[in-house]
Amino acid sequence: MKNKLIAEFLGTLWLTFGGCGSAVLAAKFISNEGATPINLGIGLVGVSLAFGLTVLTMAYAIGHVSGCHLNPAVSVGLCVGGRFNGSELLGYIVAQVLGGLAGAGLLYVIASGRSDFSLAGGFASNGYGEHSPGTYSLMAAFTSETLLTFFFLLIILGATDRRAPQGFAPIAIGLGLTLIHLIGIPVTNLSVNPARSTGPAVFVGGWALEQLWLFWVAPIIGAVLAGLVYPRISGEPGRAS
Repeated sequence: MKNKLIAEFLGTLWLTFGGCGSAVLAAKFISNEGATPINLGIGLVGVSLAFGLTVLTMAYAIGHVSGCHLNPAVSVGLCVGGRFNGSELLGYIVAQVLGGLAGAGLLYVIASGRSDFSLAGGFASNGYGEHSPGTYSLMAAFTSETLLTFFFLLIILGATDRRAPQGFAPIAIGLGLTLIHLIGIPVTNLSVNPARSTGPAVFVGGWALEQLWLFWVAPIIGAVLAGLVYPRISGEPGRAS
């Protein structure tokens, strides 16, 4: 169990640091070397791909150790779907949240090395209303986080089904996370992961902490729904492991 929790801590650290780091450090990068400033940043597509790559790489690195959940909502969904032992759930969630905080902390150390750094930019925190990248409403944010988490868990449950092609699950899951980021970043900066949301929110404080509830409640609801639906449509209930 200790090794599983360490793996979840490190994996969630990597997801938060890599995904949020791509948004904070690389999404927009202006080069002033020429006569005209040029944006060399990776943009929304690059950030979406970065989040997907963090999960894909960690799935191959620690999937055989802990299952590579990296997300309290994923752990809850797998538990509801019969794929995860409920007695380990609390430990996993604690390890994941601590990993998210550590990843955000390391990112802060690096990002604050710029003289013009400010947390006022949001530090990749998730939000709705005036704090949504596209100023989407609370209802739009809640709906998107629930819906996208539901389909993310459906992908995870299907790709890791014993009847699915073996060895390809990390690719499907990583690409699935990339896809939902492409959809959801304009709405909420996309969470679908309470641990990833908690890390940056703690550093930003204020509005980010006030709105954090949504990025726990909506993903967990979506995950629970997927955990209930998948065993019924797959024809074979999952088994705790």
